Amino acid sequence: MDNLKIKLKNKKAKIGIIGLGYVGLPLCLRFLEVGFNVIGFDNDKSKIKKLKNGKSYIKSIPSSKLNKLKKKFNLTNNMNIISDVDVIIICLPTPLTKKTKKPDMTYIKDICNILKNKIRKNQAIILESTTYPGTTREYFLPIIQKNKLLVGKNFYLIYSPEREDPGNEKYSIKNVPKIVSGYTKTCKEIGNLIYKSVAKRVVTVETLDHAEMVKLYENIFRSINIGLANEMKLVCEKMGLNIYEIINAASTKPFGFLPFYPGPGYGGHCIPIDPFYLSWRSKQFGYNPKFIELSGKINSGMPKRIATKVTQLLKKNQKNQKNQKNKILILGVAYKKNVDDIRESPAIEIINFLSKNKENKISFYDPYINKILTRNKTFSKCEFFKLNFKKLKLFDVIIIVTDHDILDYEKIYKNSKLIVDCRGRYYKHKHDNIIKL
Repeated sequence: MDNLKIKLKNKKAKIGIIGLGYVGLPLCLRFLEVGFNVIGFDNDKSKIKKLKNGKSYIKSIPSSKLNKLKKKFNLTNNMNIISDVDVIIICLPTPLTKKTKKPDMTYIKDICNILKNKIRKNQAIILESTTYPGTTREYFLPIIQKNKLLVGKNFYLIYSPEREDPGNEKYSIKNVPKIVSGYTKTCKEIGNLIYKSVAKRVVTVETLDHAEMVKLYENIFRSINIGLANEMKLVCEKMGLNIYEIINAASTKPFGFLPFYPGPGYGGHCIPIDPFYLSWRSKQFGYNPKFIELSGKINSGMPKRIATKVTQLLKKNQKNQKNQKNKILILGVAYKKNVDDIRESPAIEIINFLSKNKENKISFYDPYINKILTRNKTFSKCEFFKLNFKKLKLFDVIIIVTDHDILDYEKIYKNSKLIVDCRGRYYKHKHDNIIKL
């Protein structure tokens, strides 16, 4: 331990980060900022090429920042050199299986198979991926023991959940407290030392399983409250009440209330995934967490509800002309506003549902995203209304799925036949051509 401790304190330790996406790349840059040498690993050769050329593929990370730090930033898809690094930080996806909504641990299994013949003494492995309690122990402890390394003596096993919020300019790795735990007390000490160099505050919790559960709890808290907002929206709709008026009034209470708003469903890697991760894990221990699972079902059911509502509106407003397609524009396809991230975006599911009807012709526009891949088709964004808002009248309906701040909603309103507002941008408007969902 002393050797690794000295290296970390002197910033001589080499940091290897596996997975250069929305979690891994910001983490690389933060370690570089404080003076560490970093090796970034990713299977995607196009990412490696862009980064070597100083070009960012994430909107919230300017290319200018990459260029300032790229001298110490080594990039590769060659996993054979993983033994050269002192700290291995894993930032890989942990999705759900499509049909059964069970944890898909393919990426974690694959990295374990790679690491099992490449780890050495005086290294630390840190998992940052969102996952269920027990993952770090179950997947990484066996490969350490197989190499006859002693956890807490000459090898260190750590879990520290990522807390990235893409597009949030106020909070970053630098000023968000870092949760850390380790397999042994010494592993915790090493983890604390690693993250103390890049975060303002490190919070150590009792065990690896506790740290893994912290991440799930944070996101399930949001899932349940978003689910409540979505269900309240349905209740208020039946009663002829404006949910936004109600939430905004409730928000004036200075204690005991946090505002969450309804929407078209949730997205990103964590919130759509975590209720099902914990539900699956809890059932293995003999308890079915109905409340948690229900929030996931309510939120994941919103895209279908929106598509059904749009279909009904189009039938109601159907033209007399035969063989004329319904022209639909999806406005905003990122999973939340002001980012270029489409992971688990409800827009994709809305398009999938609407595409089942051959009478629908679907287009999309998003200022930050050029192409999307749905179940059956690749869509390129339609650019024309950026130059001529009057062309919005060509569409029978415009569905606001993601309300990027850069869009001019007044011009969109004035030039549209029918708007389905899934984000409450027009919640104060009382016009027949605005349908609030």
